[in-house]
Amino acid sequence: MTRRPPHRALWPVTGALAGLVLLALPYVRRWMEADMTRHMLVQYPLIALAGFILALALPTRWLAKIKCWNVFGINGLFATALILALLMIPRLLDLALVDGRVELAKWLALLACGMALRLSWRPAGLLMQGFFLGNVLPMMAVVGYLYASSPVRVCNAYLLDDQARLGQWLVWISAGVALAWFAGLARTLMQREDAALTPLDSRAGRTGPASR
Repeated sequence: MTRRPPHRALWPVTGALAGLVLLALPYVRRWMEADMTRHMLVQYPLIALAGFILALALPTRWLAKIKCWNVFGINGLFATALILALLMIPRLLDLALVDGRVELAKWLALLACGMALRLSWRPAGLLMQGFFLGNVLPMMAVVGYLYASSPVRVCNAYLLDDQARLGQWLVWISAGVALAWFAGLARTLMQREDAALTPLDSRAGRTGPASR
């Protein structure tokens, strides 16, 4: 028996589908892919976000099978890191512009990335999250540095200035995401420490007057 998404989840799912239709319109897609920065830093995340939201509509039977395969989110995060690494290859960016099969594969891969992140991030816990980001963010920064410092074009379809701008953005985004995650980690650890100390303080408060 399959699960129908709850009523409150229908609007986000409908919005994600509408967003995909909009992104797939020829004019919008050409505009997104005309610039290297828009292609990788706008179109990529928007398609992945749609996949993240569409995971709400997966049937319960599918979720159970995915959970058995994706224990602690390890396989999902590994697959996401692998797909992202492939999608950063300049040759694939070029091919996506001229080969419809590559373009379709790119869209499906990004949708899968978004779904995998939604289904894997929370079960992964802090340790696996840190391991995932510790691999993806340095990779993104290195790719960004190579894009920004290369004296020649790595993509035939884009100008050298577009390539350098994308590289700078990749470096800054990877640093920003790392700082944000570490800030969240520090806040989470502080909250856990406070929660662990609260019962001790409560017991001390109850036993204090009795001891006097």
